[in-house]
Amino acid sequence: MKKWRLLDTGIKTGSENMALDDAILECKSLENTPSTLRFLQFDPAAVLVGFHQSIAQEVRLDYCEKYGVDVNRRITGGGAILFTPTCLGWEIFADKSTPGINELRYDLDKLARLVCSGTVAGLRRLGVEAEFRPKNDIEVKGRKISGTGGTERGGAFMYQGTLLIDFDIDLMLRSLRIPIEKLADKEIDSVKERVTCLKWELGYVPPLDEIKRAMIDGFQEVLGVEFENGELTSEEKEVFSELLPEYQSSDWIDMVQPPPNHAGHVSAVRKTPGGLVRVSLSLNVAGNFIESSYITGDFQIFPQRAVMDLEAKLKNIAADEESIRKNVLEFFEESGARILGVKPNELVQLILEATKKIAFSSIGISLNESNHLMTVNLMPDEVLSHNFDYILLPYCAKLVGCDYRKTEGCIECGECTIGDIYQLANELDIPVRTIQNFEHLIETIKEFEAKGARGYIGSCCEAFYNKHHRDFLDTGVPGLLVDVDDSTCYELGEEQEAYVGDFEGQTVLKLDIIVQVLKSLKEKGRLEGRVTADAGI
Repeated sequence: MKKWRLLDTGIKTGSENMALDDAILECKSLENTPSTLRFLQFDPAAVLVGFHQSIAQEVRLDYCEKYGVDVNRRITGGGAILFTPTCLGWEIFADKSTPGINELRYDLDKLARLVCSGTVAGLRRLGVEAEFRPKNDIEVKGRKISGTGGTERGGAFMYQGTLLIDFDIDLMLRSLRIPIEKLADKEIDSVKERVTCLKWELGYVPPLDEIKRAMIDGFQEVLGVEFENGELTSEEKEVFSELLPEYQSSDWIDMVQPPPNHAGHVSAVRKTPGGLVRVSLSLNVAGNFIESSYITGDFQIFPQRAVMDLEAKLKNIAADEESIRKNVLEFFEESGARILGVKPNELVQLILEATKKIAFSSIGISLNESNHLMTVNLMPDEVLSHNFDYILLPYCAKLVGCDYRKTEGCIECGECTIGDIYQLANELDIPVRTIQNFEHLIETIKEFEAKGARGYIGSCCEAFYNKHHRDFLDTGVPGLLVDVDDSTCYELGEEQEAYVGDFEGQTVLKLDIIVQVLKSLKEKGRLEGRVTADAGI
């Protein structure tokens, strides 16, 4: 039976653990270190963002600095996580040519399933009925107990996971800006519905040595290897010492910056099977060239640094469909890079959606303002070729306590932004419908489709749009949506209440943008309201 090294590096800081990851993987890629199972822990607690994520967008830095939570960046993709001393990390370093792994090296889903099966087998030894959940989670009765991810270098790969032994929900919620497209209801009870830990499953915390022993046995069973206790090699220690200053530096930690907020910045975001992907582009003044691009999110790309190479490939190219499609598809074909759960053509469409937002200038919307607009079943440059027959507004923008909050209509009292839109809609002779919940939204769009509606202007938060993007598309009706201001149900952790129409918060419509859109489309003959008589309004 093939022997692998068992490496327990104990408790270290975030920068030390990240530097060790890089050092071991580098030495493994040079065939100078054995295949390894590594256990790791963090102290102090550490927020670790994925390789492609922006610290500013993912982490509540003020809170982390105040309460001593470390912040660092992983060399793997995926989303931001909190790693406390009550979490146990595990990592596999191996050659891609390893028997049993070689056959799966081009099938990332099956490779993830194989490696995660080691943890699943270990948890079952502890009496926890865990199972693999695609694309890369381990769950117990539908609740996540371990998140995983990987990267590769040369002929080697690293696959890692976090096992929750105990779970500090409050610390996680306060230190992370939980991606609202992924975790809609951030209340503690809702988190417990999505995540679990050994303590909750067993009613106690097993001794750490017992947990590690079960994991070791699980990986030995699945990988068909035998582990022997080992230490870092002299070369690994040397590389680690060289790398540590880098992982302690702001250059590494702040490597991914939010794109500059200037007049030439456009963006598009989509929740895909492979995770959230956000494309942000800086265009030249004329809007016909991409000056720079930022592709961020919690997706996983192999090799890890390929996203930077893709961003470089897009630099200074024409912002037209032919150039974008050619460069993106050419990049993936030539580099061999792949994004788990995201097809190259899907990325092309997302980049095109961002660049085409320049078309909104024809209705008086600046590029910065265009990032608050989202299109459904049409591209931004197709807006002026479609007619829009009605307006959809969210009930949560009406005053809490208003007699019309839970029903159709508005007395236009001037106490909320809804009244301004109702007043304008009357002037423009366009019907308005107040949406009460998700099901009402879909029913309303289908109702108007049956009556010959050609399109709608609506308002909702970006998080709702991303979460229900497929539902919007499935209606088949073109739409133009405007983001909302203020605290949304997603930001307050009350998505479930909003889903059924019980959200009691107050949102604010982006009045200036909606008014500009409605007036401009009316002037151009694209806002007609021809379904008024059939709508029963």
